[in-house]
Amino acid sequence: MTSNHTPTTSGVPDTVTIERIEVTPVRVPLARRFSGSHYSMDNRVTIVTRVYTSDGVVGESYNGDSDDELLQIVGIIRNELTPLLVGTTATSIEAAWESMLPPTYNILRDRGLSMQAIACVDSAIWDSIGKRLGVPLFQLWGGYRDTLTAICIGGYYTDHLSEIAGQINSYRELGFGGCKFKIGKLSPEDDAVRTRLAREAAGDDFVLMVDANQGYTRSEAIRFARLTDDLNVRWFEEPVRWFNDRLSMRDVRLSTGLSVAAGQSESTRAGIRDLIVSGAVDVCNCDASWIGGPTEWLRMAAIASAYEVDMAHHEEPQVSAHLLAAIPHGTYLETFDPERDPLFWSIIANRQEFVDGIYRVPSGPGLGLELDHDYIARYEVAMAPA
Repeated sequence: MTSNHTPTTSGVPDTVTIERIEVTPVRVPLARRFSGSHYSMDNRVTIVTRVYTSDGVVGESYNGDSDDELLQIVGIIRNELTPLLVGTTATSIEAAWESMLPPTYNILRDRGLSMQAIACVDSAIWDSIGKRLGVPLFQLWGGYRDTLTAICIGGYYTDHLSEIAGQINSYRELGFGGCKFKIGKLSPEDDAVRTRLAREAAGDDFVLMVDANQGYTRSEAIRFARLTDDLNVRWFEEPVRWFNDRLSMRDVRLSTGLSVAAGQSESTRAGIRDLIVSGAVDVCNCDASWIGGPTEWLRMAAIASAYEVDMAHHEEPQVSAHLLAAIPHGTYLETFDPERDPLFWSIIANRQEFVDGIYRVPSGPGLGLELDHDYIARYEVAMAPA
């Protein structure tokens, strides 16, 4: 006799449902202002999301760094996503992701905000799945490696060129194996001088990227690349301004031979697809916390693989470590020093240390993180009750 019973994952009942979702906005003031090409940062923010399921498992993640829109994203999670998910199957990740799409249909609101909200919930659901199975997510997603080279996003503008060597040396002392160095605010000639000082301080065994944050014109970006041709720059991130970025990035990479990275400013799979298909990038650094979560990021990684494009990840090491380690074309773990990102260095109670430039991906179930809830409560942003 044929049974109508649908097989389930071993040990996991097919009736596990999402019971409730809690979300906590967090804002930590920085000790000083950090300035890049055409922007500055005074705070580090995130959203802590907890998904409670009927079998007692709690998925937990923290995502995002959108300061001005922080409470708006929290409101989308509380008021729009949660009603769509409560009572649904907690193990059906694709169904959950699709069910969260309606808030993106609002044409009068930036869709990127809804995608960030989806990312928060998607990450926490994945954490619950990993915990339920007793498996770290990098293993569940592919398990290609269990260590990554860690790089520090740094080289922010200061008043004196003499401070550059000190910045680079401090990254080495923290255990980093490389730096993504900020440029794009000054002329290509002046930024080339800064980059040369960084390379001299770092030595040849230190990975060095540059990030213009869309600060140059096409001709300026090409000029900078040629001025630094001998510095073994791993990639040139967001080299050109936004209004013709795909074609201009393609011109930069084809005319200079320097690898170009971009993708963090895209919030949709169509945007990432077009970036890759147009030949604009050698490295795609879309951010799972901005583009809809790990579920969507892994789709982007598959597209990139088909075009021989490497996958990086913009910041968010608490999630990106598992994603980058899961796939063969993942690159480096990106984070900041403690002054620029006190969250990473303080919110994770069981944070892994960097040793000789290497970060070992957490081996605990799910994201493998134990968050410091006292720290979260200290910097929680007050808002109206849900």
